[in-house]
Amino acid sequence: MIDHPIIQGYIQGNEFGRFLGMDFTIEAKGRVVYKMVVTEKHLATPITAHGGVIAALADAGLGVGALSVSAEYGNVVSTVEFKISYISPARLNDELTLESTLVKSGRSIVFMEAKIVNQRNELVATANGTFNQYPIDKLLSTFNSNL
Repeated sequence: MIDHPIIQGYIQGNEFGRFLGMDFTIEAKGRVVYKMVVTEKHLATPITAHGGVIAALADAGLGVGALSVSAEYGNVVSTVEFKISYISPARLNDELTLESTLVKSGRSIVFMEAKIVNQRNELVATANGTFNQYPIDKLLSTFNSNL
């Protein structure tokens, strides 16, 4: 699945994920593991990560999970709705692991859920998201018209 051209395009264009130090593995269609280590650039206090970093990890993991479902139909995804619940702080040097799983996929909407844990398997956050899937040609024509 990771060899799919749409997934490869996402990997190549994901500057934000590289900036934050995030990396993922597609375990199966609709199941993704995303990882990152909390570094000084992620901190909101001297020892804890900013909630926006955790939200970015959650949205990315949910989104790639949805993309792993929709890519086989020539579709990409965009976030329609996203919810996160922060359970415990992520601290400097924590190794965060997100696991996202497919809840349900329809013709145009994909529902995903995820949990984020640290290296001690302590729950940091839970999240769910709704994603619109649409043909990649629509994305490409929008991109080309803006050049």
